[in-house]
Amino acid sequence: MGTRLFVGNLSFSATEDGLRDCFAADGRQVASVRIMLDRETGRSRGFAFVDMTNEADAKAAIVALDGVDFDGRPLRVNEATERPERPAGARPPRRDGGDGPPRFGSGGGQGGPRSSGPGGGARRFDDPPRGGRPDARRGERGPDRPRDDAGGRKSRRPRDDDDDDNDWE
Repeated sequence: MGTRLFVGNLSFSATEDGLRDCFAADGRQVASVRIMLDRETGRSRGFAFVDMTNEADAKAAIVALDGVDFDGRPLRVNEATERPERPAGARPPRRDGGDGPPRFGSGGGQGGPRSSGPGGGARRFDDPPRGGRPDARRGERGPDRPRDDAGGRKSRRPRDDDDDDNDWE
């Protein structure tokens, strides 16, 4: 067993001095404490590494402090493991499983072949809208869209001024 410990579940307000005091209790000797910070914000990432001076102190710290409340959160203390070596210039695999260069955005869009048909392709500004009635999106009245009393869109208010079964405007 090594002398480097991983300390997880730290509160964002935890300090290195406070962590050092916690691990140095009961006579244990701490060599160094390093709380990992976010590069962009400078805020704690919620974990730290603590180096103890010897293996006996490291084992004692794991037994004594794993699950103990520190700044309102239970600590997770265990032996730190080494990061696996990666060749220079190598990067982790992409989430989508591809091998090519990173892609930005999700693709999306109409997709399909570049044609002016109903399935996709580039659209010009003066092209009519796709799908449905061409006049429906512009608010115009087409041959299959009857005019109602209000002269616009039919409302959804019930109306009880006559005796027929159609009580909706």
